[in-house]
Amino acid sequence: MATKKTAPAASDKPVVGVIGLGNMGGAMAANLAKNGYAVVGYDTTPARRAALKAAGGSAVASIAAVAKAANLIITSLPTEGAVHAVMGELAATRLKGRIVAEMSTMTLATKEAARATLAKAGMVLLDCPVSGTGKQAKAQDLVVLASGPAQAVKAFEAAFPGMSRSHYYVGPFGNGSKMKFVANLLVSIHNTSAAEAFVLGKKAGLDPAMIYKVIGDGAGSSRIFQVRGPMMVKGDYHVNPSVSNYIQQKDMRIITDFARDLDVPTPVFNASTPYYAAAIAMGHGDSDTAAVCAVLEEWAGIGKQRGKNSGKSAAKKSAKPAAKKAAKRK
Repeated sequence: MATKKTAPAASDKPVVGVIGLGNMGGAMAANLAKNGYAVVGYDTTPARRAALKAAGGSAVASIAAVAKAANLIITSLPTEGAVHAVMGELAATRLKGRIVAEMSTMTLATKEAARATLAKAGMVLLDCPVSGTGKQAKAQDLVVLASGPAQAVKAFEAAFPGMSRSHYYVGPFGNGSKMKFVANLLVSIHNTSAAEAFVLGKKAGLDPAMIYKVIGDGAGSSRIFQVRGPMMVKGDYHVNPSVSNYIQQKDMRIITDFARDLDVPTPVFNASTPYYAAAIAMGHGDSDTAAVCAVLEEWAGIGKQRGKNSGKSAAKKSAKPAAKKAAKRK
């Protein structure tokens, strides 16, 4: 059952620590501060710490300082290595009773290892990935998929309303990640199908802005069509990407392995994967995943790429054969 956003009274708002102030974590921290929470954050990048300070939070110089200041801690991290390192530093503080909500998209094995590390130090780890993009995080349009001990999740419910639209308790530890894999499978497919629809309409002579307006109001729309459609209309995918193609590939590998381990066929998801690889080959690795539209435009012969991050011509030439080979292997 979903729990809608209902912020606690000012006197009841806890101090919240945030470790990892990138696109997602930085937006969560900024929204918490905006909503009246005391926020203490850390990131290895000085500019991100400065951004938190500008948003009304307190930037500290270490992970240990975050743990000392806050009983509720959010981690939003880019790699498995970062998760292991951060959990190790948190455990080293030996501050029992801290509850850590790990909100990154990682393998279940990584999350389980992180939980074991914190448990030895008397801390509780929750598996709480979020559904939504970086832009949705800024707009406080995230859905938290919370899993772990029910009592610890309930304690963290005082913080969720400050950085999300709603949250769900989905059960035992690990169920949050499993639910996120299901969500990301659909996101990957919807993103590719939205790009395919835009390119079909453009090649047929329809105005992209009109496609977005009309289709977005009909049965063919999706949340991803609405979120990424504007980028596909403009052909600009490199400014403040909500999820880059590099990160998308990491997430898709996790889903592929997860489905394979369960012996579940995912033919439509598999069919979408080559286009993200092609986007990277065309120079869109750091661009938003909406750049799969640029791949299909190129293959459909719709003029030159309009984005500033379109890549070198040699990469463009190699993208289509590479994607075709990948599709054949699937």
